[in-house]
Amino acid sequence: MLTPGQIASIAIFVGVFIALITGRVHRFIPALIGGALTLAVVFLGIERNPQAAVSALDLAELGKSTFWIGHYQPTAFFGVNWQTILFIGGMMVLVEGLRAVGFFRWLCLTTAQMVKYRVIPIALLFVVLSGVLSMFLGSVTVILFTASVTIELARLLKVNPVPIIIAEVVASNAGGTATMVGDPPNIIIGTSLGLGFNAFAENLAPIVWVGMAVALGYFYLRFRKEEIAVGSDASISTASYPKPGEAISSRNLFWVQSAIMMLTVVLLIIHEQVELSVVTVAFVGAAATLAASRKGATNLIKGVDWRTPLFFFGLFVAASGLEETGLLQVLADYIGRVSGNSLVVAVILIFWVSALISAVVDNVPFVTIMVPVIIYLSQTTGGALPTFAWALSLGGNIGGNATPIGASANVVGIAVAEKTGYRITWKKYMNHAVPATLIILVIGNLLLMVRYLGGF
Repeated sequence: MLTPGQIASIAIFVGVFIALITGRVHRFIPALIGGALTLAVVFLGIERNPQAAVSALDLAELGKSTFWIGHYQPTAFFGVNWQTILFIGGMMVLVEGLRAVGFFRWLCLTTAQMVKYRVIPIALLFVVLSGVLSMFLGSVTVILFTASVTIELARLLKVNPVPIIIAEVVASNAGGTATMVGDPPNIIIGTSLGLGFNAFAENLAPIVWVGMAVALGYFYLRFRKEEIAVGSDASISTASYPKPGEAISSRNLFWVQSAIMMLTVVLLIIHEQVELSVVTVAFVGAAATLAASRKGATNLIKGVDWRTPLFFFGLFVAASGLEETGLLQVLADYIGRVSGNSLVVAVILIFWVSALISAVVDNVPFVTIMVPVIIYLSQTTGGALPTFAWALSLGGNIGGNATPIGASANVVGIAVAEKTGYRITWKKYMNHAVPATLIILVIGNLLLMVRYLGGF
């Protein structure tokens, strides 16, 4: 029998989920409302536990020196994950600085120029570029710019950009899975469990890129078919091709911002060795970006979508109601019973359940509530917690590729296409994305089993 607090927590979180799926308002609004209701109704009203509300906000974490310098280890696994929120905020400033100087468009056009604007090589390289960039700069940001340049070049070359954009979405989500900072779910998992950049890169990057290598073969066959269907680029004069240099707004600032990006990436890779938290690294990148921009710093700050950190804040508070009332413990116990407390079965369940659920709902709220669950499962089965973390990350991120609403990058890619007159229906999206998603998932499951569970 569920308690009143558990019923209220479920109702609030389901309401947030429904609002996120319908997408009628920006997702930060239902998340903040859900967080406020959790504090007021569940913690202060039904449970009458002010300390739970204080713990959910977790403001004390910000005052700890290890939050900024040293080897950060979270003291709680629910409530507001300030490492995630502040890291995303800092990186958004850095990315906005790169956007302002034309970095992303320059990189895409340079890539196209390298292969002399030939359609299939451009398409394949843009897919690879989406995956590689997403390992460091975030899948949403990357797909926003690669999709825009793809459409620009597709119109010039007289080809259909839709299959390429879908492939870029798949690659961006896959590439984001390969590192701690690539996708929001990984940032949540890493900062919640104290897993650093190198741990993700060493354990997930090989699995992801083996799957992507096979998926690229699939995309190559689809691109050949699409190019034949819509025409070729043979009649286009080379004089009409856009030049990479045209994308740069300020050459001096361009190179400075590029250097800041490289410094930030290097610090993320070695942050554990130099004893800096990922938040400190992101703040260093953001501060350097603003300092380099000087008078343009105000415009950079205005250009950042600050609704995203607010979304995460509200979501973390809303999810804390499920944890504090014991619902996530119940879910973990249920998975444990279904798996017979077998480590192998439990890991496979986490992997495929994460993939299936993330295909139909945003993977960020799902992963948020699953982090405490895998902690309980690790304790129950005796399995290593990182193994469950890798299964959750792979399933949650890759599974999100299957439908238009499974991940934030999907929504952004489709929105960019539709804004420029290319409508992507559910049928069209899934026709291209589902086979690639299954390829990466099946390979990921096999490699996960062989590498961490001793095979079958």
